[in-house]
Formats: sequence, structure tokens, C-alpha cells
Amino acid sequence: MDVLGDSHIHQKKGRRLILFPLPLQGHINPMLQLANILYSKGFSITIIHTNFNSPNPSNYPHFTFCSIEDSLSETEASTADLVALLSLLNVQCVVPFRNCLAKLLSNVEEEEKEPIACLITDATWYFTQAVAESLKLSRIVLRTNSVSSFLVFAAFPVLSQKGYFPIRDSQSEAPVPELPPLRVKDIPVVETCYRETLHRLVTEATNQMKVSSGCIWNSLQDLELASLTKFHQDFPIPMFPIGPFHKFFSASSSSLLAHDQTSISWLDKQTPKSVIYVSFGSIAAINETEFLEVAWGLANSKVPFLWVVRPGLVRGAEWIEPLPQGFLETLDGRGHMVKWAPQQEVLAHPATGGFWTHCGWNSTLESICEGVPMICQPCFGDQMVNARYVSDVWKVGLHLERKLERGEVERTIRRVMTEAEGQEIRVRIMILKEKLNLCLIQGGSSYQSLESLISYILSF
Repeated sequence: MDVLGDSHIHQKKGRRLILFPLPLQGHINPMLQLANILYSKGFSITIIHTNFNSPNPSNYPHFTFCSIEDSLSETEASTADLVALLSLLNVQCVVPFRNCLAKLLSNVEEEEKEPIACLITDATWYFTQAVAESLKLSRIVLRTNSVSSFLVFAAFPVLSQKGYFPIRDSQSEAPVPELPPLRVKDIPVVETCYRETLHRLVTEATNQMKVSSGCIWNSLQDLELASLTKFHQDFPIPMFPIGPFHKFFSASSSSLLAHDQTSISWLDKQTPKSVIYVSFGSIAAINETEFLEVAWGLANSKVPFLWVVRPGLVRGAEWIEPLPQGFLETLDGRGHMVKWAPQQEVLAHPATGGFWTHCGWNSTLESICEGVPMICQPCFGDQMVNARYVSDVWKVGLHLERKLERGEVERTIRRVMTEAEGQEIRVRIMILKEKLNLCLIQGGSSYQSLESLISYILSF
């Protein structure tokens, strides 16, 4: 489906946009997809990026790339404590980012290049608002999470005042009346030694977003109307829900990990809708006991499975060594394990019938777009909120809420893959999939939001 119509004949708009992604996989993908969408609408694109997790410029010959020094030591450049990492990056990138941006602006004047219309940064780069203002440049933010989960982060000060933090296990099932349909255990937790820093990071990003020139969402009205309405009341800035981005272009070229194409040849041999695809994203980690419960639950379900075990997924193991001797052989070809898979292709494959996911926002959107029912196993942050919406609001998946235990795993897989309940979920997600497809064509809500975004950028 080419939702961009004739526009990528690329009428030159004569304006350049500077984009600055956050260097994490779930943030780089949507930012580079957005860059492609805007490029196809005639803008020239420059990507400023850190050395840490830098994208591969050779995949994007049509963009200009400028790398900045982030001065991270090897210990600092770890995703073990995301809060520490993001907080440090917001300090260490200020000067190099400012110098890079100032240079790009002065080059325009000296070499009479096309003028820079605005800066688009990931919302977590909160320091960029002050830099943009000092250089008289408008800054639009990209939020890569769902609107619903953002509203929960934005409510941290209120939740804090009301005594929700630190979250107590005894309260975990209680509803959060300020944020229906959430329960206390759905409030985003981010494992960190620096709780104060987390709250400061969230507050800074939210406050700097409030004074930005606008916000782009990888989401859409037809999925998150209530949350978008609430956002608009609390944040009086222009907003552009133009998602799902990946439906414009595929994301595989911005992956930081190499894809294993055997996933597809293995799927080709399976019957339609028979396979459960299992992937917990690019950051989550589980311990060896949990890993084995997942393995036995998958094996005992008798359902064919494609399982992405990223090196580093199992704490303390290189890859799949903790599996018992001969485990894969006993499956008789019913299971296939890879280090990383081309997820969009896997979800679009006719053999894929379910997705056991950590509920990162990109994965959630991709699953809905392909009409694949989900088993939700959120690990941290916004994933908790996404999982609650998938299971309780859109009702397109089941939430694996208790601790990982093989019997529970086996039952949940069967409920989704082979029982009547799974069939009902499949009907609902197919209806939602159709709705999402309509948003992107002329007259659809995301199509119109994209048109408004382009006019808005051209008005600077």
C-alpha cells in the first residue's frame, strides 16, 4: 500500500529539516521513518546523531548525517540503567549539539543552501529547547510512545503528591482513579538507582515539550482519541498524530541488530496462523529461571513458535546455553530460535497467528497493523500502560500478569492460538486493522494530520 500517493516524485520544498533521534532502537526507528515521510514530501533532511548507537548512514544515502561527540565511557554507554544514561546524555551533548546546529545554520548563510525550517528532536532530549531558542529556531518534538502512556508520565508529579511512589506490592491490583483503566502495577517503573533523576528527567522533558512549537505522535486518532483530547487540554501546543509511521516505509534499515532471514524461510513451511512469534524487544532482560519457564511453556503448548532470543536477553548467559541438552531436538522442528528477526515481515507473514510481546509501542502498533493478536508481557516503562490498553481497552490481546510459570504460559498460548477466546480477539484486531489502514489514505485522520504538519512547517 503506497499511502504517500504521487508525492514522492519529490517536489522540492526548498527547506531543510534537522532531526535529532534519541540513540535507543525504539526511538531511532520512528525518527528515521519520520525523516523518510518528510523527505518524500519534498524536504531535505539532516540527521544529527550521537556516536553511541549511531545509525548507519549508508542505508540512507538521501540524508545528510552529522555525528556529535557524546563523550560516554564504555561503562556509561550501557542500557543497564537507562535513567543514568539519558540523564548523562542530556548534559554531555549540550555543547557538541549546539556547535553542530550553529555550524549548520551558518553554512546556510555562507553557501546559500536551502533554509532550515525547524528542528525536530526526540522529546527526551529536553536540553534542545533552550539551544533552539538561543539560535532562533523552532523546535517540534517527536514522542515515540503512545499518547496514553505519555499522559501517565506527565502525571508523575500528581501521583507523587498522592503517595503512589514508591509503588507497593500490596497495592498493585488497586485501580488508579486518576488514570482509568490503569491499576497501580501499571504505573511505569524504570529500574534505576536514581529515582530522583527519573522524576527530574520526566518533568524536564514534559515542561520543555509544553513550550515547544508542537508535537508529532506515532499514533492516530482512531486508536487514542480520548488520550489525544486530554493531551490537547493539558498541552496547548499544535499536535500531529500521523502514525503509524511504519506503514509509510519499512523500518528494517534502521535496526541496530542484524536480522536472521531464516525466520522467513522457516515460517514459509508452517500452516497459516499457526505460529506464535515471541520477542521481548531490544532492551529487556530475564533471568535463567524465567527463560526456562518460557521455553517449557512454549514446548508444552504444542504450538509452533519462532522465538527471538537476543544475545543478552538472559542475564549471565551468552545466548541459549541454559536450555537443557537436546531441548530443540525434542521439538521436532516445531520451534525456531534466532538472535534477531525482521519483525515487520514476521508479523505480516501468513503463518504468524500470535505475538508474545513486551508491548513496546512500535511492536504494539505493528501487531495491530497486521491484525495479529497479542500476549502481553510488559517489562518496564510505557510497556505497562500499552499492555493494559491492549488487553482491557482495545481487547486485542491477553495480559500475562502473574509470574512466569510454564503452566500459565502454556494455557495463555493455547487461549490465544487455538481456543474460541483467541478467535474473538482475532475478529476484534482485524476490525482495528481496517480502521488503521483507512487513517492513512486521503481523507483519513493521519493523512490530514500529515498535511497540516507540512503546512505548519512551511509557515516558519
